[in-house]
Amino acid sequence: MSLRSRFALIFGVIIIVAAAIIGALSYRAASQRLSQEIDRSLSTVTVALAGFEGDPATVIDRPTQLAGPDPGLCRPQPDCARDVHVVAQRLAPDGTVTALVGLPLALPASGAARSLAASGTPGQVLTSAVVVDGSTYRQRITVLPGGRGVLQVAVPVDYTRQVLDGMALQFTLICAAVLLVAAGAGWLVARRLTRRLVRLTAIAEQVSAGGQVDRSVPVDGRDEVARLAVSFNTMLGRLATAREAQERLVQDAAHELRTPLTSLRTNAAVLRRIGELSPASRDRLIDDVQGETRELSRLIDELIEFALDTHRDEPEQPLDLAALAERAAERARRRTGRQVRVDADDSRVLGREPGLLRAVGNLLENAAKFDPDGSAPIEVSVRGGEVTVADRGPGIAAADLDRVFDRFYRADTARGLRGSGLGLAIVRDVAAAHGGIVFARPRPGGGTEAGFTVAPARLLPEPDHC
Repeated sequence: MSLRSRFALIFGVIIIVAAAIIGALSYRAASQRLSQEIDRSLSTVTVALAGFEGDPATVIDRPTQLAGPDPGLCRPQPDCARDVHVVAQRLAPDGTVTALVGLPLALPASGAARSLAASGTPGQVLTSAVVVDGSTYRQRITVLPGGRGVLQVAVPVDYTRQVLDGMALQFTLICAAVLLVAAGAGWLVARRLTRRLVRLTAIAEQVSAGGQVDRSVPVDGRDEVARLAVSFNTMLGRLATAREAQERLVQDAAHELRTPLTSLRTNAAVLRRIGELSPASRDRLIDDVQGETRELSRLIDELIEFALDTHRDEPEQPLDLAALAERAAERARRRTGRQVRVDADDSRVLGREPGLLRAVGNLLENAAKFDPDGSAPIEVSVRGGEVTVADRGPGIAAADLDRVFDRFYRADTARGLRGSGLGLAIVRDVAAAHGGIVFARPRPGGGTEAGFTVAPARLLPEPDHC
């Protein structure tokens, strides 16, 4: 069953249950009200026939209120039962029945009526339903004082039952009509509610079947479905970006892998004639193979890191940027033999240590690579969550400043240098993961300044040294 049909069914069931409850309560209230009115009419007629001023049940307390030559059998006024189809009779203790007023019918003298006439308590009342000549009557039996038997008063209730049956039929028809209307209204409401969900489902199925993530869902309104559509569009946008980045990474990686593989293939062909080479040529060939192998391994490692995006899964913790920069500088000193100076404040950030350490290390390696002279030290500055690495190399051309952090990008001056072209791209990725940006600019006096920042929200207050 579709969601739309389920909504319509639930809506219709709720409405019909509510209508049925209201109808049942109304029918019960009407039935009770009619029964009360009939009982009140019987009581009134009984009082009039017995000559009482009040209810017959009070006859024991007020016996002097009887009137007429025969107390308890006093004739009512001529029109006391004119407007009521009443059947009234007195049943004596010996079983004698005396008709009083009303329709020419004889009420049955049941065993209960004879027992009350013979030994009932004055004022005692018994109400029951009796059938006379195929018609149903509601009967009231009242015990008269002084051992004079009981007074039987009855009125027909067939018409009342017809009215109640008519009401029940009307309620049933109304409930059926309400059910149809509620089902139709529920279907229309459900259609309106689920229209956007159906559209969203259709687009999701198209994306799932064809892999087309360059789609979007129209956003209507500001309710939960609209929020779902916005989230779905955001998800599709990220999927499209991820696919585009994946395709670009594969293409760039394939391009970059061709160079070391071509070199290795060439060297492998030369190795077939290694016996014809001089010792110096053999040494150069072996050094070239080892260098290309190292570069290929570095490129594969960085490709894996980019593909897995592992730094985003690292736990975040409070970090001292000065200590982190010093560790990266010490590692760069060992690898390159260069002098590295660190000038840092007390900046503390909430971040991922391996990623930030890798970013600072890549900046230092890049500075050492583009400043082969090594006469001037590489300088690392940490200020307010901003890390800057400065060198005295030839600098970066203005046209290349905006692209040096792109993956596999190499300036013309760096074509002959080792490296995969991913080091600064990793720095940009780490900075973005910490809400920051990267920058590269000419250094006053010559050289380059490159670095990254972290989001101000990640800066932690300085520790209290007191």
